[in-house]
Amino acid sequence: MTTYAAQEMHLAAFIIAGPGRPGGWRYPQSEDGWLDLDYYRRIAETLERGRFDLAFFADILAVPNRYQASMDSQLRYGALGSLRLEPLQVLATMAAATRHLGLAATKSTSYYEPFDVARGIATLDHLSAGRAAWNIVTSFQDAEARNFSRGAHIPRDRRYDRADEFLEVTHKLWDSWEDGALVADRQTPLFADPARVHPIGHEGEWFSVDGPLNVPRPPQGYPVLIQAGASERGRDFAARWSDVIFVTHYSLDSAIAFSTEMKRRAELHGRNPKDLKILPGITPLVGETEAIVRERKQVLAERIEPEAGLSTLSYHLDVDLAAYPLDEPLPQLNVPGVTGHYDEMREASDKGALPLREVGRMYANRYEGDFVGTPEAVADRMQEWHAAGACDGFMVAAHWQPGAFDDFVRLVVPELQRRGLFRKEYTGRTLRDHLGLARPPAGSWRTERKKAKAA
Repeated sequence: MTTYAAQEMHLAAFIIAGPGRPGGWRYPQSEDGWLDLDYYRRIAETLERGRFDLAFFADILAVPNRYQASMDSQLRYGALGSLRLEPLQVLATMAAATRHLGLAATKSTSYYEPFDVARGIATLDHLSAGRAAWNIVTSFQDAEARNFSRGAHIPRDRRYDRADEFLEVTHKLWDSWEDGALVADRQTPLFADPARVHPIGHEGEWFSVDGPLNVPRPPQGYPVLIQAGASERGRDFAARWSDVIFVTHYSLDSAIAFSTEMKRRAELHGRNPKDLKILPGITPLVGETEAIVRERKQVLAERIEPEAGLSTLSYHLDVDLAAYPLDEPLPQLNVPGVTGHYDEMREASDKGALPLREVGRMYANRYEGDFVGTPEAVADRMQEWHAAGACDGFMVAAHWQPGAFDDFVRLVVPELQRRGLFRKEYTGRTLRDHLGLARPPAGSWRTERKKAKAA
């Protein structure tokens, strides 16, 4: 089997601009500064001290009401969508507190417009000197649609049709200023060279955009693109457009299979598979001793209500799991929502013979990939996955914020560095530098990210 992982792994942090995991926000060392500027600045400083590649903010556009057709479980248990701040504004504060950390915001192609997203991400890239990334989502909930004056969400294939055109428009807008078009010559005078700034004149099925953008071409050329689609159409979209794929797996075997498939798909799009970075999500639980880890795991477990996990899983799957018996296994479902989360929990349920109640408990505070133990044990597990070609690094989530990030940086990062698996210092300034990705020339998306060739 061909593996593509680099010698050194990449690390990203999965952050919630809100309470995060149900149960985790109730952990005694969790801090409730979700509306506090300094809370996010401290997380950013911790991650930069740990030499992380980037900080990644997930986002949703509604308080979910899929479970029992009610928002009650989300709000009561502080679950996934009970509180979310707008990510670009949070990232702007983190940009001011750091010099190297990459900064990724989630924006939906179903509910925003290409000009707005292209402008916002380009602005962040300029203000951070080339550290911006965009996590592309198509969204999937009718609750989100109803917040944007629509009665129902776009069907899956159609929303990826819209997303493909959305990405074409944003790239045209980022290219609408040639490099060097901003002259700022006071004597001539010549602020911007009109011959090097171009309308895009886009007319398509979904969008009609004149352009040009009113922000110069981003320092990275194109900001780094992140995507997490796990359906057939989502995987193809990710292989075409993404620089980074965020995914979750229950086992090493499924992680290897996914990574191998996605690298192959990238080749079918004419891309170098090494330029597609696979970062599976993990939620490590680490402590100086096994006794400390056992105690932390027990304290977290005592703060979990199964309904909190089932509420969040219902949102992710877009299926009301309240319709199924709690004492029976997770049923076979045709999932209209996030296929990857269903596959992960289906595997966990089948292997562990778990009833739905325990699936909910697990999902509320799951340990993806079982990265649990002392710093050495967690580093062993990360090294195993990385060496097996399952990933190019990891998207590290926290059971509680900000302390779990502090523990990971204090305990696990030095162990990875000691083994030569992770950088001791940043060697570049931009996020593309950290990921080992070249700055793309204008127009390169047309040839490098083409529609797949026939297999």
